[in-house]
Amino acid sequence: MFRPLFFGLLLSLGIAANAFAEQKQSVGNYDIHYVALGSTFITPTIAKSYGIQRSSYTGLVNISVLDKSVEGNPAIPVEISGIANNLLDARIDLVFREIREGDAIYYIAEVPYRDDQEINFQIAIKYGKTLNTQLKFKQKFYVD
Repeated sequence: MFRPLFFGLLLSLGIAANAFAEQKQSVGNYDIHYVALGSTFITPTIAKSYGIQRSSYTGLVNISVLDKSVEGNPAIPVEISGIANNLLDARIDLVFREIREGDAIYYIAEVPYRDDQEINFQIAIKYGKTLNTQLKFKQKFYVD
């Protein structure tokens, strides 16, 4: 079964998967899995291999979309864009990169933050004519 990158990242760090609760939104035949975490949670090796900047002030947003109507719930390629706002309403346009590993497809974006800062995410996700949705969630970040 497909495992989103964030589970692989967390497991590679030796962190139990339940340290970060799975976040998922179901829309029709699709499950949208998402997580936002500090970039220092990933190892330098993984960061280097994906061109991710590790910093105490950089977070990662990871999105993957699975098709529940197909056996095995395969990942699907989507059109994705988004913005992040802090509580002072400073807007950051998210630049997503697609990463493919075998059958897995992930979309990763970096977001700057300050200590003890809550970030609001609004992400538009489209897949042909069968998926057109907005994903909204909040994540609080801390400097380690």
